[in-house]
Amino acid sequence: MFLAMNRFRIARGHEETFIELWRNRESHLDQVPGFLRFHLLKGPETEEYTLFSSFSEWESEQAFEDWTRSEAFRAAHANAGSTPREIYLGPPELECFSSVI
Repeated sequence: MFLAMNRFRIARGHEETFIELWRNRESHLDQVPGFLRFHLLKGPETEEYTLFSSFSEWESEQAFEDWTRSEAFRAAHANAGSTPREIYLGPPELECFSSVI
């Protein structure tokens, strides 16, 4: 099993905008071989931001890498530039993990 997570620092007051962007987004993941599940996670809050993480679970690292080179990936990220930039406090931070137990 392989896990990929992007951490997002979202400016306070923009949490619902961010959640709605993900809720209404067509991810195309349902058509990707090796994809298992997805969650958008809300984490701790500071005075400046609320931490979110997009969490995807894959059968293997290869399945995840194949997705990042796929037409489905390009389609899922096609509108990324239309998101209001002021909601983000920096770029997302990708973290990947392989299951060992």
